Amino acid sequence: MSQPASLDSAISQPTGVPAVSEDLAALEAIRQRVLWLSTSMIHHANRIRPNPTGLKVGGHQASCASMVSIMTSLWFEHLQPGDRVSVKPHASPVLHSINYLLGELDEKYLTTLREFGGLQSYPSRSKDPDTVDYSTGSVGIGATAPIWGAIARRYVDTHLAGTGRGRQYSLVGDAELDEGAVWEAILDPGIADLGEVVWIVDLNRQSLDRVIPNIAARRLEKMFDAAGWQVITVKFGTLLEELFTRPGGDALRTRILDMPNPEYQRLLRCTAAEIRDRLPGTGTDSARIADLIATLDDATLTAAVRNLGGHDLQALSQAYRQIDDTRPTVIIAYTIKGYGLPTEGHPQNHSALLTVDEYSQLAETLGRDAQHPWGRFTDDSPAGRLCTTTAQRLHREPVPALPDVTIPADIGRTPKGTATTQAALGRVLLDLTRESPEAAQRVVTVSPDVSSTTNLGGWVNKVGVWSSAERHNWFADDPETIMHWNERPTGQHMELGIAETNLVGLIGELGATWSRWGQPLLPIGVLYDPFVERALEPWSYGIYAGGQSILVGTPSGVTLAAEGGAHQSIKTPSIGLEQPGCVSYEPAFAIDVEWTLLASLAKLGRPDGTSAYLRLSTRPVDQTLAAVPTDPAARERRRRQVVAGGYPIRRRDDAQVTIVAMGAMITEALAAADRLEVSGTRADVLCITSPGLLFEAWQARQGRSAGESWILDQLFPTDRATPMVTVLDGHPHTLAFLAGINRVRSTHLGVSRFGQVGSLDDVYRYHGIDTDSIVTAALDILP
Repeated sequence: MSQPASLDSAISQPTGVPAVSEDLAALEAIRQRVLWLSTSMIHHANRIRPNPTGLKVGGHQASCASMVSIMTSLWFEHLQPGDRVSVKPHASPVLHSINYLLGELDEKYLTTLREFGGLQSYPSRSKDPDTVDYSTGSVGIGATAPIWGAIARRYVDTHLAGTGRGRQYSLVGDAELDEGAVWEAILDPGIADLGEVVWIVDLNRQSLDRVIPNIAARRLEKMFDAAGWQVITVKFGTLLEELFTRPGGDALRTRILDMPNPEYQRLLRCTAAEIRDRLPGTGTDSARIADLIATLDDATLTAAVRNLGGHDLQALSQAYRQIDDTRPTVIIAYTIKGYGLPTEGHPQNHSALLTVDEYSQLAETLGRDAQHPWGRFTDDSPAGRLCTTTAQRLHREPVPALPDVTIPADIGRTPKGTATTQAALGRVLLDLTRESPEAAQRVVTVSPDVSSTTNLGGWVNKVGVWSSAERHNWFADDPETIMHWNERPTGQHMELGIAETNLVGLIGELGATWSRWGQPLLPIGVLYDPFVERALEPWSYGIYAGGQSILVGTPSGVTLAAEGGAHQSIKTPSIGLEQPGCVSYEPAFAIDVEWTLLASLAKLGRPDGTSAYLRLSTRPVDQTLAAVPTDPAARERRRRQVVAGGYPIRRRDDAQVTIVAMGAMITEALAAADRLEVSGTRADVLCITSPGLLFEAWQARQGRSAGESWILDQLFPTDRATPMVTVLDGHPHTLAFLAGINRVRSTHLGVSRFGQVGSLDDVYRYHGIDTDSIVTAALDILP
């Protein structure tokens, strides 16, 4: 892809524009160096570094180029040490280039982009060697993260310790605004109070495959304005603004604003003569426009059509100074994809790479050496001095040492009567406030308008609802109001609208405060289990980025019989098994909820921490069936087994079959064992709390991963190996691997079809997970 117009016109000083100051010249020198370095990193990864496999390495030189001016002005003029920035995924080389010029990244990493152990494809807090405030990569998730980061920061300020001041910036491409998750976040009612949130939209009007045909800026402005945001639009640079003041300038401005995106983009690929022919158009003011541009030399004309606000350092600086810190702000910056590169404005430049010749041409234009591309500025140069002062200004103090947060392993209560695991969640949280108030102080729960229906009512009444300012509760004196909605800065529950992606985004940032400000929080997000899949990608990405949290899905499975197939989750058990950085539990009894929840809390907010997923049920279960040992040592042994993945709930001498059950199905499993024993068939019954942990133990036994395997010896000793029937309220493959531990014959019962409305007995019978089905499966598998 070659560009007809000279690159010099895009970067040299056009005629008719006053000379720039030394400070602006230094900033412009840095801008050009950042463009060169980011382009060179991608060029080296694809054209220089050996690639024996021949597989695509990739990179986005054009996407980087459209962000260079925006990021140069932001970092070298306006950022403060307390600010945090989420950088659009494809601009990661720009971030690394800036960090390199600031002395935060060693030169050795510049040749490692997308190399194993090197600079990541997209910004990563946990894997990149330099400062990355927010991991980005999955479109829409990184953009919204600073919103949740702002709430997390405010929460830490009101509950634990001061974190200082700072804005939360999101640098996003305009195509990223197509993601629904973005608007779910923007439209949440609580966001309008977050004055520290600033979004900068790189409006380059291109997506991966094409130039966007419609002019979206005006629509975006209205949408952000309707959500209560301050809207600042940076359309044109200094040169164009000056031309607009000349005779015919008003017509030129209107022509550019009304021009379809593809037509404008085509001008960027034209020579000066072609621009003179195309730019005036065919409207009534075409002659006035033609007369105006006839006064410009070729260099000034080609520079003018490129002089958009998102590349003009002065226009950007002025926009940043207009930010109103009393409400969220969006800066919509008009840019050109590939600005300053030979691929500038080409409709398919998204993933295009410069050829070797084009790269050499760019080096000549920018005064760089293509053979030695990694030079910094000398310390005594104006640009070098600006780099030094910026590095000093942005210096951050180390994160304080983490406090010692002790979570009890066992509160000591033995539940009796009939209860659900869902109800046990609220009970454990209330018990924690009494038994360990220091730990309970760090717990923060989040739900999407389902607090009461997920049994958090008692907890919410106890701790209150978090709000940045106290709000009057007009129902406080209503005796028929059972759930008290007291909103105040000291509250520990957060309620969002019905948007699961917002919930997991928030708990991810609440779960990252330990690494940002040295203050660990213990976030628990509660949502209906059928909607875990809707929230899975942003939650998974939050875990990848270092956010440690607990996600509680409840009610779960076809046990939610009366709600029908649309509200019955069947795949979530295997999600818990497969999700990296997460321990999943499906407790069968209230005591199992207590032990697994406390163990999960103990793993949050630490460098070696992990997230957790608890799948709870509305199935009432007789708690005496748990047969919790009364001896303290035996009780502790049972607790360790529960936390490690499972426990034998019934052992029989000379057992002929093993029934393995999880969660709500434990009642049917025990009933089936009783019926089998009456007919002369003895059965062991195992209660599984975490198939994921058991799989890890099995891998460890085989030497395929680090870890302990003792739980397998207690659950599946070789001398008790018998044919196995597994059953759960979810997809049967979740437990199918257990038969491979001792290589026994097996049958696996579960749910592999969409659910049906009906009674519990009818629905269990329909899916073949009722007591009759378990008995039949056990008899069929016997030798």
